[in-house]
Amino acid sequence: MQTFTRIPISITFIRSITLTAVCTLGLSLSVHAQNQRPLEEIRMDSAISNHKILYFGKGDEPDNDSTSVMIQKFYEDQFRHFQDPLAPYFLFLSKDSKLAMGIGGCVRMRGYFDWGGAIPSSGFAPYLIPMQKNPAKKRQLGSTPAGTALFFRVLGRNKTLGDYQVYIEANFNGYEVRDFRLKKAYASINDWTFGYTNSTFSDPSAQPPTVDPSGPNSKIGATSVLIRWLHRLPKGFSVAVSAEMPSDQIETVPEQIEKVSQYIPDIAAFMQYGWGESNHIRLSAIYRSLPYRDLLMGKNHNKTGFGIQGSTIFRPFYSITVYGCLNGGKGYGSLGGDWLMGAYDLVADPDKPGKLYAPFCYGGYAGIQYNFTPMIFASATFGGARYAPRHDVAADQYKQGLYMAANVFWFLTPRISCAMEFDLGRRMNFNGDTAWARRLGAFVSFSF
Repeated sequence: MQTFTRIPISITFIRSITLTAVCTLGLSLSVHAQNQRPLEEIRMDSAISNHKILYFGKGDEPDNDSTSVMIQKFYEDQFRHFQDPLAPYFLFLSKDSKLAMGIGGCVRMRGYFDWGGAIPSSGFAPYLIPMQKNPAKKRQLGSTPAGTALFFRVLGRNKTLGDYQVYIEANFNGYEVRDFRLKKAYASINDWTFGYTNSTFSDPSAQPPTVDPSGPNSKIGATSVLIRWLHRLPKGFSVAVSAEMPSDQIETVPEQIEKVSQYIPDIAAFMQYGWGESNHIRLSAIYRSLPYRDLLMGKNHNKTGFGIQGSTIFRPFYSITVYGCLNGGKGYGSLGGDWLMGAYDLVADPDKPGKLYAPFCYGGYAGIQYNFTPMIFASATFGGARYAPRHDVAADQYKQGLYMAANVFWFLTPRISCAMEFDLGRRMNFNGDTAWARRLGAFVSFSF
């Protein structure tokens, strides 16, 4: 057991993340001066033009500009991730360009090889790095179709309702289990969204491209049933606020502490400034109510949790894309990253039997992507996650994780891609023990 009288924050870690954030902000201001169109946007243009359109309804077929505008709407999503499927190859479009629908998806196959200690997961998560090396598990070869997806989308415009859409997506998430699970199911009418989708606290488009399905170990990847209002303001600003169904992970102690049913929604919001086709800086926040029951006193309690996040994606030059994120708070660990694997929303206070508190967590990542051509790029990502409780903890408990990834992606066609990646991770416990993990991964993807 170790006793800490202050939050044990790594000065080197904070300096590196802070320097990254300052550089990110400085570079973002230079994007307005670029004279060439980003190669990544040119690649997306090739995907948008790669469709077979089936027209229905009365009248003449719409012109190419009207068709392109409707297809572009498939990609106008504040929460679009790099790995999300492209718009369907076969699209049904009304001749008045007011309704579009399609069924599409993607087929992905990932393979990976670990050496020097195998992580027991297809996702490369530093939290899961074994601290004690097992001679029987020095190396591991694995594969998974995780990320293979099917989706259905309808986009339209109505004189009474305005713009609307319906979206359903399901993913195959495992190899041995081969489970097929709902990933998103929502409907939008103008500024309002109802259903199961990305949390307003998340920013998937600011997450760098990786072969590893887990991505940086400090990313926020929560999805929930929510009601969201998202409004675009003049001069590139946007605001959003949502009420989201809560889901917490708290520590329980037999005969002392037990969970209580949730009854207060999470409240999340963001403010964003965007420019160009896909550049933005976003500040997000979330408020959480975390209930539990003190069995010793026979009382229910509510603790407050919160999270704050700054994130960005921008292209300072036509061949370079920069990604960045910093987040921190108390009681938000179940929303993503390494913290998701521990019950870190509320933990027991050893000095006060029957009592829980929300521990502090923080993390961040930075990524850079260089496009050699519109269809070939390389990227590198560095990130870290930190767990910082205020009380005594077991010496072998997780303290900090570091995540590094370097990869090369090649789009053979707008819809067929392959990639290779090297992942390096480190786990550190509170007693100072560290362990490293290495992984070589590859994948192929076909979007249809």
